[in-house]
Amino acid sequence: MTHAELLQFCLAKNGAYIDHPFGPDSDIIKVEGKIFAQLFVLHGKETATLNCERMTGEFYRQMFPGVVVRGYHCPPVQQPYFNTFPLDGVPDAIIFEMAEHSYATVVGKLPKYKQKKLLEEV
Repeated sequence: MTHAELLQFCLAKNGAYIDHPFGPDSDIIKVEGKIFAQLFVLHGKETATLNCERMTGEFYRQMFPGVVVRGYHCPPVQQPYFNTFPLDGVPDAIIFEMAEHSYATVVGKLPKYKQKKLLEEV
């Protein structure tokens, strides 16, 4: 998968938009002001960090040991809730699955009226 393909997938989600709060070298995709995907280059490889529930994050880290890792740039207390991985290290179908889970995780934490608004846009 390429950076552009994952970016396009994420931006197709209801309410999703791109931001650059950390500078022009990273694409941050948000919904209602909350980050659900971070796309950047790390050690010369296109990389993503996606939100996740703690157990789901552990599942993917066990499925792809040493490839999918805890959010490398997150404070230790937040690391279990983020997965970082190179885009060429995980099958596309799994990346789409993780991105879908990330979006759902972030939307699920929004106030009910905002969740309803996003779901009505479907």
